[in-house]
Amino acid sequence: MKKRILYILLASLSLTQFTSCEIDEMPETTLHDQNFWRTVLDLKMASNYFYTTLPGLNTSDVTEDVWSSYGYSNSGDATKINDGSRVAPASSGDYNYYNIYQTNKLLESAPLIIEQGGNEKEVNWYVGEAKFFRAYYYFEMFKRFGGVPMILKTLKVGDPEVFADRATREETFNQILTDLDDAIKLLRSADELASAKEYGRISKTAAQAFKARVALFEGTREQYHKYGDARKHLTMAKEAAKEVIDSKQHALFSQPSEGTNGQRLNDAYYNLFQLAGEGRSNKENIIVRPYGVNRENSISSVAVQRYYEGSNVLPTQNFVDNYLMADGLPITKSKLYNAPTKETTHAQYFNMKDPRMSFTIFKRGDEFISSSNYTIPNPRQHRSGYGIRKYANKEYWNLQGSYIDKPVLRYAEVLLIYAEATYELDKKISDEDLNLTINALRERLPQINIGTTEAPNFVDMPKLTNAFASTNGLNLLEEIRRERLVELAFEGFAYWDLIRWKTAEIEMVKPLIGSYLFTEFITEKGEPWDPKTQVDTKNHIILQPASLRKFDPEKDYLWPIPTTEIAKNGKIKQNPKW
Repeated sequence: MKKRILYILLASLSLTQFTSCEIDEMPETTLHDQNFWRTVLDLKMASNYFYTTLPGLNTSDVTEDVWSSYGYSNSGDATKINDGSRVAPASSGDYNYYNIYQTNKLLESAPLIIEQGGNEKEVNWYVGEAKFFRAYYYFEMFKRFGGVPMILKTLKVGDPEVFADRATREETFNQILTDLDDAIKLLRSADELASAKEYGRISKTAAQAFKARVALFEGTREQYHKYGDARKHLTMAKEAAKEVIDSKQHALFSQPSEGTNGQRLNDAYYNLFQLAGEGRSNKENIIVRPYGVNRENSISSVAVQRYYEGSNVLPTQNFVDNYLMADGLPITKSKLYNAPTKETTHAQYFNMKDPRMSFTIFKRGDEFISSSNYTIPNPRQHRSGYGIRKYANKEYWNLQGSYIDKPVLRYAEVLLIYAEATYELDKKISDEDLNLTINALRERLPQINIGTTEAPNFVDMPKLTNAFASTNGLNLLEEIRRERLVELAFEGFAYWDLIRWKTAEIEMVKPLIGSYLFTEFITEKGEPWDPKTQVDTKNHIILQPASLRKFDPEKDYLWPIPTTEIAKNGKIKQNPKW
């Protein structure tokens, strides 16, 4: 007798995923490996699991942005990384081979499907995805711990690899590159995936772009921490980024919203983090974590705007000071910049700044919650005086669930990788390459009003050129890094950039400062802000004084191996000084 069995998505040790099907004499609660790895569809469903592990917008993912001095949180383990007070944990989800086991299982099972008549080309699509994700998982551990045991097959209890020693940093990194190169050969292009209605799967250019990311990380880390072959890996980063550029599969998103009366709004950067920026029509997104469209068409949802409230993840003045003025100069050099005074309002502080500041951080009048637009920061929600505007959506705030996809890797990052690697290799960069990268990012920004309401004067963000840098005494490397910081703000990069540039020991020990305590923050009743709020000599909110912050350059550039892992495997040695 036939039974209709509903198999749901499973993330088990057998890496199985199923849909409703008709089967004979099959147990209703289990399906063993020998009954699963038979068709290409089995491989595809198994590979689907990996996509659920991409970084999303829940609490644990967004707190990565508070590891650096550019973000603030009033609670959680992230603050211990931020201020240097953490200790070696007993266990950690960051040191975990579960997902690596899943990739190994798929890679070992793929040949069985070919033997049973599966289309080799199609099988290799999912082999390529598994290779990509294995590289991804190892890179996440590599960033944190350095060299780790390299487990490239599924293990049984008695296998000697169960107690493998840590691979060297070089060996670990080379395996990541090998997996990515294998994936690049097997994966489909972004356009092929879109034509097959499989947008969101890992493409050839996704693997190339990720290779550029990992090579830039290690190349610059080698250069500034003085080990390895920095030039080799910086060249690799530049070449991989250029391959993505030359593929013509991707472009910067430039679609603005429709304003009132058919008016076109120049808010394409903001729309990257709204529903308008979803799907293959936005060719800037190279890797995304999908959440669906609405309740009726949902993969999952996430209360991202709620996470960005309650002082969970907030911008600091340490970060905000990096926004350029409308003349393309930093606040330390621009004649347009006036330090805030008692007469300045919070909204006025956004005037004549890089438009990405207004698209990234809340100001008066921005869409906020179902009952009202944004006015001024509330200390219970935005303790630093700043709130993250990305992903803000009234409807989703009310639902306490958002369906806006998270860009994990976008074309803007590829352009920034190319610019940085080019400069690091030659200690110079041509105006042509600046136009291809930095200036392309600035060209999609709206014009800035440097006049008055009565007499507006709209200007574009100036181009960054060698002549402009020379005339104004700018350091090109600093400006390339600044562009990366503001373009990729609160997308999970700032901390790791400080680590690879070896500047964490400088930035992370500075006092953590919030916004100017604007007069409008405090009413006659002392609400919503306490008039006794602690401020520095410039009237900026003190979030944490320098006396409570530390970063040990002999220890903190690597993370501690969880102590239970060392206890289980005596060959694993702890990182220095932990």
